[in-house]
Amino acid sequence: MDFAELLNFVERDMRMSHVYQPVMLRALLDHGGRASLLDIARAILNEDRSQLEYYSEITRDMVGRVLTARGIVRRDAGYYDLPGYADLSANQVDLLRAACDAKLADYVAKRGDAIWAHRRRNAGYVSGTLRYEVLRRAKFKCDLCGVSAETRALEVDHIVPRSRGGADEAANLQALCYSCNAMKRDRDDTDLRAVREAYGKREALCPFCSLEDRPLLFENSLAVAFADMYPVSDQHILVVPRRHTADYFDLGTPELRACHDLLAKAREVVLSSDASVLGFNVGVNCGAVAGQTVMHCHVHLIPRREGDTPSPRGGVRGVIAGKADYSEELA
Repeated sequence: MDFAELLNFVERDMRMSHVYQPVMLRALLDHGGRASLLDIARAILNEDRSQLEYYSEITRDMVGRVLTARGIVRRDAGYYDLPGYADLSANQVDLLRAACDAKLADYVAKRGDAIWAHRRRNAGYVSGTLRYEVLRRAKFKCDLCGVSAETRALEVDHIVPRSRGGADEAANLQALCYSCNAMKRDRDDTDLRAVREAYGKREALCPFCSLEDRPLLFENSLAVAFADMYPVSDQHILVVPRRHTADYFDLGTPELRACHDLLAKAREVVLSSDASVLGFNVGVNCGAVAGQTVMHCHVHLIPRREGDTPSPRGGVRGVIAGKADYSEELA
């Protein structure tokens, strides 16, 4: 194919569903017409903004914070400085670089492919943006043992494995250190099969288990959200775990996370669609004496507007008459 044919293909005939084609051709041009698979992959990676965002956040909130706290580097706006660099000789720079290379090689030799195993496609593709969100949600700590990312590398794990139907979505992802993730995998065949069966629990006569005729606003693998049939206020929304259980305190961590994700999404939609909403009540009735009438756990998201009640003071304290306004008790 000559120059005119190539140019015509790029300018007129190329049909793109992503950035890959022009990036690959440019990589070939940059490497004299012949490039390795890794060269092309690196070129594509350089265009992946989600990866850049992910590692920018890793730099700022993890490694950059550690080195700054230790006084090794200094942060100035969007830049990092190595204090004293100007006083280093060329030979000293080379020695320091060699020391870093040796430290890196030693770590890789000890850990091997496990360092990056959580990012391989056979573990399920998770975008850099979603991966960072999972780590941020976990406060950069292991969801199981609580160790900080500064102490032990964190991996993004599928709670219900993809091989068992688990989805590549926030509700099915958790942050685990490499040690906990390795131990979890050893028990997958036993524990996660039971977990999956538990998530499928339904009751035939439960109104929140039968969702076929109920318009869903949002959903994920473990929870759903829909409009309350008897709304306290306009856009009153219920978030309901798919598994049938009456008690909020019986929900597992993945289910709590799934419900929270839908609550956050519902809140954003309500705020963006109605400027009169200035606050929310979020509540769960646990047990008949607490007012629960449908014995399938559900979380209320109730939008609040200026003047929707004569005195909003006390909020959820108002579930018991006379307890909402506690100003006299404080007098």
